[in-house]
Amino acid sequence: MEDDEHPIWTALLKTLLMLAILSLASGYLGWLHPVGDSLAIGRPYAAAAVAFLALLSIRAGLLMAAFGSLLLALIVGIQVALAFYWPGPPGSIALYQKNMLYKNDDLAGLEADIRQVAPLALTLQEVSDQNTALLTALADVLPHQLHCTLGRRGGTAVATSLPPVPGTEVCLPGMAALQVTWRDRQIWLVSIHLNWPWPYDQAEQVAELRAALEKLDGPVLMAGDFNMVRWAHSVTAMARSARTLAAGPSRGTYIGLGPALTLPIDHAFAPNGGRIRMRAALGSDHLGFLAELEP
Repeated sequence: MEDDEHPIWTALLKTLLMLAILSLASGYLGWLHPVGDSLAIGRPYAAAAVAFLALLSIRAGLLMAAFGSLLLALIVGIQVALAFYWPGPPGSIALYQKNMLYKNDDLAGLEADIRQVAPLALTLQEVSDQNTALLTALADVLPHQLHCTLGRRGGTAVATSLPPVPGTEVCLPGMAALQVTWRDRQIWLVSIHLNWPWPYDQAEQVAELRAALEKLDGPVLMAGDFNMVRWAHSVTAMARSARTLAAGPSRGTYIGLGPALTLPIDHAFAPNGGRIRMRAALGSDHLGFLAELEP
């Protein structure tokens, strides 16, 4: 098909391709404005749209635009695919991560699952008054606990069998941090629950939490519900502040929109990364996971 044979079709195709590329590129601008992070959620779909329109552009004879767009979509697609499919290295510390849902109706099932995998540490979000029963029930195996009530829909919590360093508790809205001793080393266990992204106030909260993470002296193991995809600026910036790498692979952990549209918004980080194995929902709208993390 030649350009001049179907001028309206060609102009429409050029416009759609330009809009798809603009949408894809805007998702990288979270450092400039928080709307970029909101757009980053759709990065896999934007890359797929660019690739599809690029193939149509080849048929329309727009070869230069098509090949450049295909290359862009391929680069982005590989980056996203690696996040979803590349497993991280196995780690030495087993950490169980769970957004409980403030009205969890299967605390017994969740308790049984945690006992089964026997983690050294547990990070929780949406720890409501109702959900504190789980911490009480697990006190025999995870006796050292920090529950920070600051936050929406309940607070954040850390529980561990590792001995804590006295006086190191940190509580902020959306964060609970506790330093513990592991193999004669002092490491931090951090539970994170971020607010929703733009147009909500996630960016402001991230700025506050990054300042706190930078003050933590020593290795940091961080896990939680970030309400954002792993490749967005807000999450990667927090990982840098904590001096950590992401554990992999990334999975669709939020299931509240149905099985066909899960969102990969729960993550874990450690100085040398780690590997993630998914766990069941167990009364929550988030899947849990067991992260094997390496300080």
